[in-house]
Amino acid sequence: MTPQNTNSAIVVSEMDFCYGKSIALKDIRMEIARNEITAFIGPSGCGKSTLLRCFNRMNDLIPGAKVTRGGIWIDGVEIHSPEIDVVELRRGLGMVFQKSNPFPRTIYENIAYGPRILGEKRKDVLDGIVEKSLRGAALWDEVKDRLKESAFGLSGGQQQRLCIARATAVNPAIILMDEPCSALDPIATARVEELILEMKKNYTIIIVTHNMQQATRVSDRTAFFYLGELIEYDSTSKIFSNPSLKRTENYITGRFG
Repeated sequence: MTPQNTNSAIVVSEMDFCYGKSIALKDIRMEIARNEITAFIGPSGCGKSTLLRCFNRMNDLIPGAKVTRGGIWIDGVEIHSPEIDVVELRRGLGMVFQKSNPFPRTIYENIAYGPRILGEKRKDVLDGIVEKSLRGAALWDEVKDRLKESAFGLSGGQQQRLCIARATAVNPAIILMDEPCSALDPIATARVEELILEMKKNYTIIIVTHNMQQATRVSDRTAFFYLGELIEYDSTSKIFSNPSLKRTENYITGRFG
C-alpha cells in the first residue's frame, strides 16, 4: 500500500519489522507531521527505539533485521526502494543518542566534520556553519572562546547540546532523538528541552523518552507502544488527560511498565 497523503514528513504504513524470526514491530501505522515534536513512550523493549532507527535505516546494520511488510515514506519516497541512497537518506535525518558521543576532536571539528565529509572545504563557510549550529544549540556563547579545545572538556549537558549542533550542521529536515536527556541532571535536561522546543521551528523532531513528564513538556503528539504494537497515537494533551484505551491509561498512571 502506498500512502495517499504525502503532506506529512513521515508516513508508516502497515509495517512489520523483524529481527530474524522475532517480530519487533507489528502493523505500525502512523503519520508524523512536519515541524512538530512527536514523543514515543512505552516500557523497555516495546519497539520505540527500533522504530526510530527504522527511519534512518540504522537497523540495516543488524544481521537479519528487516521490514517484512508495509513500509516507511519520508517526503513521499519509500525509504526501502532500491534506488534510495542510504547515505543521502541519513544526511536528511540527524541522530542524537542517549549518551552524548562527541568525537575525540576539538569543539570546532565536531561541528565541521559532517560538512567536510560532504565536500565543504572553504574555511569561511565552515566557520559560518560552526557558529550557526552552535548558536542554534544555545551553546555558542559558552564555547566561542574554546573552539580549539577538546569536546571532552565540556560538561555532560554541553556535550549533548554539541551533539545536537553536530546533527544540525548538515541541514537535516528531521531530528531523531533516542532518550537524549536520560544521562543528564535536571538543570541540563531543562536546557536541552528548551532547545528542543526552539528547534521545532526548523525541524521535525521525534523523541524516544521513558520520562512521561518530559513527553508532556515538549511534544505535540505522543505515541504509546507496547510489545511491538502502536497502542495509541494522539495529541499529547489527549493521551495524558483523556486516553482512549485502558492500556494507555494504565501505563501513564504507573499501573504497569
